Amino acid sequence: MIRRTLTTAAAACSVLLLVGACGAPASGGASDEPVGDPVSGGSATMIQVREPVSLDPATLSNNWVGQSLLGNALFGTLMIDNPETLEIEYQMATDFSTADGGNTFTLELQPGLTFTDGTPLDAEAVHLNWLRIADPDMGSSSLPQASQISTTEVVDDTTLKVVMANPNPMFAYSITNSTLNWIASPAALEKGRDAFNNAPVGAGPFTLTEWRRQDRMEFTRNPDYWDAPRPYLDSITLLNVPDGSQRVNMLASGGADLASETSWTALARAEDAGLGTELAPVGGGQYFAMNTRRAPFDDPRARRAVSMALDLDDINVAAFEGTGDVPETLFPESSPFYKDIPLAENNPEEAQRLFDELAAEGKPVNFTFLATTLPETKATAEVTQAQLAAYDNVNMNVEAVDFAAFIPRNIARDYDMMISSANVQEPDSTLWNAFHSRSMGNVTGISDPELDAALDAGRVGTTPEERDAAYEIVQKRLNEVAPAVWYTRAAPAVMTTDNIHGIRMYSLGSPIPAEMWVTG
Repeated sequence: MIRRTLTTAAAACSVLLLVGACGAPASGGASDEPVGDPVSGGSATMIQVREPVSLDPATLSNNWVGQSLLGNALFGTLMIDNPETLEIEYQMATDFSTADGGNTFTLELQPGLTFTDGTPLDAEAVHLNWLRIADPDMGSSSLPQASQISTTEVVDDTTLKVVMANPNPMFAYSITNSTLNWIASPAALEKGRDAFNNAPVGAGPFTLTEWRRQDRMEFTRNPDYWDAPRPYLDSITLLNVPDGSQRVNMLASGGADLASETSWTALARAEDAGLGTELAPVGGGQYFAMNTRRAPFDDPRARRAVSMALDLDDINVAAFEGTGDVPETLFPESSPFYKDIPLAENNPEEAQRLFDELAAEGKPVNFTFLATTLPETKATAEVTQAQLAAYDNVNMNVEAVDFAAFIPRNIARDYDMMISSANVQEPDSTLWNAFHSRSMGNVTGISDPELDAALDAGRVGTTPEERDAAYEIVQKRLNEVAPAVWYTRAAPAVMTTDNIHGIRMYSLGSPIPAEMWVTG
């Protein structure tokens, strides 16, 4: 069984209504034996799932399937959250607090922070970085989070006032799970994207010394990093390996020390190979997003029909060799927000009735599944297509594109169905962004007044009881309006060998290279 050393917090999490400060314990590698205190020196080879198009933080993704290893190495972090307790630990920031229920925040920075080009990482630098991410022309994956900010005002070198478009007491989590957490040198960014890619400048624990496109990145220790004696490693080699089986083989053969992982199948193989696995706790998961902005999924009957037609256990077998975790409820049982409200119902007879009813009205369910060329994603789309082929009056095509082509289609909302995700820890930062009608991250386009009201209530609730009641309604409405088919829990994870230690992740499986060290 995959080792979940980061376990979901129990009922105590429901009382975390204020942003606090707490550290998460570092966990070990493949062995649970004590390894002593961190040791400085040495190098490690790490693997990320895909290479970035650019090193501009506005274009990166801060999660396990994106470029979290890269971003955390190059830029460091303003703050992190503990996935087990959901408490906030400050890093380059020293405070992010609100005195008016989330209408405004004050961000305080460590004094004297500098980028590796010698320029200051001050409130003005944060202000300029956040403005870039909030610019729709940048196409940032963190636009849904950045767009919640109305204005920012530089108070002094270390103080930034943040005014929200709408109150959000939980906004710290939108920073930790996005690239708002990564601040680049404005002076370096002003030179243009090509120049920044050749010489990126952050204030993180490592500096980039070489980027061999489609191969690897070489990093060396930043001797002026603010949090000495971290980082412990002298250097990092970061490889780009999109195939899960290849990632496992490289670790098992000694070709790498750590890999970010997204595949349940790869994690199971890693366990069989004696490798360590660390899995961040999440609810929600990956889902088939049905675009409610256009036919056929502007009709809720089409959405319900597809949802009831699919056998998710068979999809799990075909796509993940049965190793995946099919979510039955939005929150796991260990969550304080758990309710026994099913996410899906497999009902072939009712599905066929709805397909027939729509066809009789001249609305046969014909659509295209936009998939990426990643093996598991493509396999998931193809088995879904095969299942729907057993029904009358429904036709699904598969269009597989590479990730570079997928991103603009996603941004333009040019799809009928695609895979998206809403991985739930602190629920507001995920669920409001994914399903509120005002959110720029609402990929399905669902607009339901009752769902909106419940998401708003969950965001601003001041007691555990208020938030629990609000998220119960959220779960019921997602079941009723059916904008998505939740087919697997996400696997925000890393795989490790025995010689790397200090493994620590925040938010959605974002590893922290500054904490890592090696033996042997």
